[in-house]
Amino acid sequence: MLTACGGDDGSDEPESKPQGASASSAGQESEVSAPPEDDEGQVLASIKGKDGVEAIVSSVKREAGGFVTVKGTVRNGSKQIWTAPGWQGMEQEVAGNGASMAGTSLVDQTGKKRYLVLRDTDGRCLCTKFEGLTPGAETPFFAQFPAPPQSTTEVDFQIPTMPTATIKISG
Repeated sequence: MLTACGGDDGSDEPESKPQGASASSAGQESEVSAPPEDDEGQVLASIKGKDGVEAIVSSVKREAGGFVTVKGTVRNGSKQIWTAPGWQGMEQEVAGNGASMAGTSLVDQTGKKRYLVLRDTDGRCLCTKFEGLTPGAETPFFAQFPAPPQSTTEVDFQIPTMPTATIKISG
């Protein structure tokens, strides 16, 4: 079992805004677009799934303690309440998390390894849990993973039911 914890850096400053990067499609019915890479505040990847649901990755940061934190926003562009169907994954240990980012993973293509969301000692994912998102609403998300080697600067971010996005790790 993998576990990790993070703390604040002691600063009273708010977190910085996200930076730019790229995305690639996994050949599914959904769409991934890559906004331009430049100033702070840009999107790393915009992953569009079926029924108008979109995951926007805004930060992929290597943290002290040996983990990577992925942050972003989920937008519900559908006409019904969205509850993250399938995103929680299939593992029994994370089934108790309910609607969550527990099924997401990072894939290091160079090192040929898949990194699953970290869990606490009770088996709960170190990730966002969703209560249901009304049509037109958006909510922030995060998921923490074991960090790939320092030499790995790019990973594939996989969300069940969505296409894969290739994203750069900062830090």
